[in-house]
Amino acid sequence: LQVINVLQSKHHYGEGEARVICDKVQAKLLKECHDPAKMCITDLRISHWEEAIQETIGGGGDRNPAAACYFLWKRTRLQHLTLAEDTRGMLTELRKGVRLLLLTNGDKQTQREKIEACACQPYFDAIVVGGEQKEEKPAPSIFHYCCDLLGVQPAECVMVGDSLDTDIQGGLNAGLKATVWLNKAMTTPGDTSPVPHYIISSVLDLPAVLQKMEHKVNAKLGTDHVAGSN
Repeated sequence: LQVINVLQSKHHYGEGEARVICDKVQAKLLKECHDPAKMCITDLRISHWEEAIQETIGGGGDRNPAAACYFLWKRTRLQHLTLAEDTRGMLTELRKGVRLLLLTNGDKQTQREKIEACACQPYFDAIVVGGEQKEEKPAPSIFHYCCDLLGVQPAECVMVGDSLDTDIQGGLNAGLKATVWLNKAMTTPGDTSPVPHYIISSVLDLPAVLQKMEHKVNAKLGTDHVAGSN
């Protein structure tokens, strides 16, 4: 909304044109393929705005409004990144019993800026950004690297994430103990989608799921003990 206002007031585009430009940028972000060896993320994202402006109003791409729009969009986005109080409370409680690691794909600069903006570092034992590693999710290597950081085995780890293709498939690829799919929209996965062990609609449901896993393990241990005795 702030970018639309600036496009109208400072650069004299119509409201419809401004909205189309922002929609085009959003579409470009969703299809973005970034190779940090060829171009820095800042230049790439300014080029999204240049192209969107050019595609909407024609003419040559004007880098000045494109750069201004990108930096305003980025600043506004970071200002709105917060870790909800109930989520912070949940993470604090979970850390009393388990080790927590934040694993994210993406460009190292962009993701580190987000992490700093939402001030989530104190709630995790470690943070791993895919853009800083040889491979990203769903490659098993990055999950095994995370396990090594925490000093645990894959069979002791649970992956929680909202992407079936990277988080859930990655957890399955790496042979983790369980995968938990955060499905806020409660959408139905496709027939060929990876099948998570658990599905939650809110991250706040995670403690109950972990408790359920623990009960299952304890029940199995109890059964094995009886079988051994017999």
